[in-house]
Amino acid sequence: MGLTKQYLRYAASAVFGVIGSQKANIAFVTIQGGEKGRFVAVAACEHVFIWDTRKAEKVLILKGNKHEVTCLCPSPDGVHVAVGYEDGVVRIFSLVSGESSVSFNGHKSAVTVIRYDALGAGLVTGSRDTDVIVWDVINECGLYRLKGHKDAITQALFIKDKNLLLTCSKDSFVKWWDLDTQHCFKTIVGHRSEVWGMALLNQESRLITGSADSELRAWDISYLQEGKEAGEPKEKKGKSLLGEEGDEEDEEGLDESPVERILSCNKAGSLLREARDRVVSMTTDAEARILACHGTEAVLEVFSVLPEDEVERVMAKKLKKAKKKARDAQAAGEDVQDPVVERKLANEIVRLTNIKASAKIRWVDCIMCAGGELKIAMLLQNNTVETYSLKTWNKNPTGTKTSRLTLGGHRTDARTLAFSSDNIGILSASGETVKVWNRSTLQVIRTMECEYALCSLFVPGDRQIILGTKSGKLQIFDLASGTLLQTVDAHSGALWSLCLSPDQRGIVTGAADKTVKTWEFELIKDGETAQKRLTVKHLRTLQLEEDVLCVKYSPDQRLLAVSLLDCTVKVFYTDTLKFFLSLYGHKLPVLCLDISHDSALIATGSADRNVKIWGLDFGDCHRSMFAHDDSVMFLQFVPKTHLFFTAGKDKKIKQWDADKFEHIQTLEGHHREVWCLAISPNGDHIVSSSHDKSLRLWERTREPIILEEEREMEREAEFEESLAKGDEPVVPGENKETEAAPAAKKTIETVKAAERIMEALELYRSESRKMEEHQIACESAGKQLPPPKADPILMAFGNVSASRYVLDVIKKVRSSELEVSLLVLPFPYIPDLLSLFNLYVQDGLEVELVCRCLFFLLRIHFGQISSNQMLLTIIDELRTNTISQVRGIRDVLGFNSAGLQFLQRELESKEDVMFFADATGQLEQKRRKRKKKERAVLTIT
Repeated sequence: MGLTKQYLRYAASAVFGVIGSQKANIAFVTIQGGEKGRFVAVAACEHVFIWDTRKAEKVLILKGNKHEVTCLCPSPDGVHVAVGYEDGVVRIFSLVSGESSVSFNGHKSAVTVIRYDALGAGLVTGSRDTDVIVWDVINECGLYRLKGHKDAITQALFIKDKNLLLTCSKDSFVKWWDLDTQHCFKTIVGHRSEVWGMALLNQESRLITGSADSELRAWDISYLQEGKEAGEPKEKKGKSLLGEEGDEEDEEGLDESPVERILSCNKAGSLLREARDRVVSMTTDAEARILACHGTEAVLEVFSVLPEDEVERVMAKKLKKAKKKARDAQAAGEDVQDPVVERKLANEIVRLTNIKASAKIRWVDCIMCAGGELKIAMLLQNNTVETYSLKTWNKNPTGTKTSRLTLGGHRTDARTLAFSSDNIGILSASGETVKVWNRSTLQVIRTMECEYALCSLFVPGDRQIILGTKSGKLQIFDLASGTLLQTVDAHSGALWSLCLSPDQRGIVTGAADKTVKTWEFELIKDGETAQKRLTVKHLRTLQLEEDVLCVKYSPDQRLLAVSLLDCTVKVFYTDTLKFFLSLYGHKLPVLCLDISHDSALIATGSADRNVKIWGLDFGDCHRSMFAHDDSVMFLQFVPKTHLFFTAGKDKKIKQWDADKFEHIQTLEGHHREVWCLAISPNGDHIVSSSHDKSLRLWERTREPIILEEEREMEREAEFEESLAKGDEPVVPGENKETEAAPAAKKTIETVKAAERIMEALELYRSESRKMEEHQIACESAGKQLPPPKADPILMAFGNVSASRYVLDVIKKVRSSELEVSLLVLPFPYIPDLLSLFNLYVQDGLEVELVCRCLFFLLRIHFGQISSNQMLLTIIDELRTNTISQVRGIRDVLGFNSAGLQFLQRELESKEDVMFFADATGQLEQKRRKRKKKERAVLTIT
């Protein structure tokens, strides 16, 4: 098929302008043995940025796919970081290479919490879909799904010494889970609203929870002692092992409930926060000596958890003071009882200090460094990261700000963008600053304070820039010095639009004061420096009936198009400002418009989600196209073409052909409304700005787009999504009401993996049939005939056997997707798989993988397999072969483990000998030096 018209694809090039996204938390990480507390990991839309807070620069980017990051957690060894995404996927990245090798897909919606266990071998994730999933990081698979909460999970904590899990949710409940039996054995219901965070203190014997009020609730945890579990008579609950008072039924001799066989959790009091709003996040350092929490405001409250000996010393001091007071009262003749000092929560957890950030806090993390110095990292709501240092040994410590990451992004959304004439400089302006970026390096060249900017452009020559502000002013900046040259009171309302005249001698402005003004560039002498500086001189004013939303010159400078609040676009002659055309047809105001390079077409984008293409000769509407699912915010033609781009509040950027009225491609990447975009003068680059605080650069590639193929790919993507969102596979024997369920979910990858396994089994069947027919033919012929030709697929894989090819296909399935892929397989394929598994086990091929698949298939198809007489012999052989092979592997592992332990002891003993030898040598050297020094002193005297 020949190409009738060649379109070139625009592809995503870079994401910049965002320091930290608000959805995901901030976390301290270590990079290649770097300084502790120096590097922080923050989400940046779909990526994760690792920032060096000392140098204020990015050192590593962990690249995601297309979904936004919602949660992250570094591993205990500091080598990996687990990242959760909006679509429920969890990926584990290496901080050494920046690559992701492990991916878990089990949640149906955004991941809200991730937590490693103490060894880093287990991972728990909670989601907005109310499920909690426990993953095996080493085996790269899901263990089980825990159901019980009724709203989004907000926090999850492993209990180190016990195999227990603690979760809290927005459903106001805190649940205790026994991971051995995979059930919830206790629910704490002492909260009236959502539980937003929790922390474990005092060697996991104290639980602190934060809710939607100013109270931090404390709970005492008492674990059952191991020695009391078996062989001892059960005590009454009035004086139980757990110190928990029982009711009348317990005192009559009833057995303890299952709850008290594990632990008891009683409310121990509460801490009052100074803030009156809800807890947003709560964190502790690694040793749980510091507790930090904050609300929706800019104040972080830091508490110190006193050690037990310090608490006892304080209580002894209070008791001594109370006894002294009692003795004084007795001396005065008063009748006083023996003093008793009650231990309160305020004696154990004391307020250390409050730290006020420069803006509202979104997330916080803290880490304890050497010498008792606490380092705190805060992600603020205005796209800023701040770090503080707190010297905890001081009596009244105060937080000292150590760094602030602000240069790489705006505090508020960038509402206007512009390219320089040489395609190198990018201008972005927001509510407080205007920044000029280098397109090739994406580094900030200049940052200047400005008013709330709505429109902007580079002055010809690229030495100055002009901004139109919300207050109706024109601000002129000089790029060389980075100073504000002049502020002109141009309009009395918001200055919505600014356009450079084609002859580059002036500009035209349109504002909410219902006027359009034309201005001319002028050079005047600066009184202070006696040098000439740029200014604008007002020439004419066009008074209109409605607010002006957008103005644009035609490239031949013959016409001036003006968009008004009454949903029309009026076209005037530039020289006389006389009315020429009125373009009406939009149902809502036209927010953006542009005119093609040959002044033949005008395209308008409206809040009614439509784009209309008009002819400028008669004002006729060539075509009206439904462009976006929300308001069209920006529209611009690609230079010297009839192709144009639109940006909408539906997070998408689309390219259109104004001649054929066709949609060419969609640029997806932004996660919030797209406010504006700018196309470089040569058309090779596009930069866009969004409400997600990011600026994105798109680059024109040399790859052609064929529209039929593009539409076909879109339909395939929709079909795959609908296939993955279909009904979940039913596990035989599984009760949907139970608390535990399989961890993984059906995705398009698992369906494809199951299809590959079925294709491999079909190939194995056909090859087996061929060999049987060949054997029959040999027997009938009475001689050995040449073997049949192998399948081309088997030859392509190195002429392997069909059975080995099936094993290779199963090995290529991701470990986290293996169970769901086997679950999708129809039962007629299972007998062939079982016979193949028997062959693999006999030959000792991938015994661990085969056993995993075998046990899973036996569990889900137990009824059909046990009732099939043909499979009983295979199952019996599998039982014998599997036991012998697993015993052999276990013996090898045990022998290797014993050998490694022996080598470890040998090395340790050698190191001890070397240590003593080194110490003896150093001692002899010191003695010689001291004697030499003494002889030198004697010689001098």
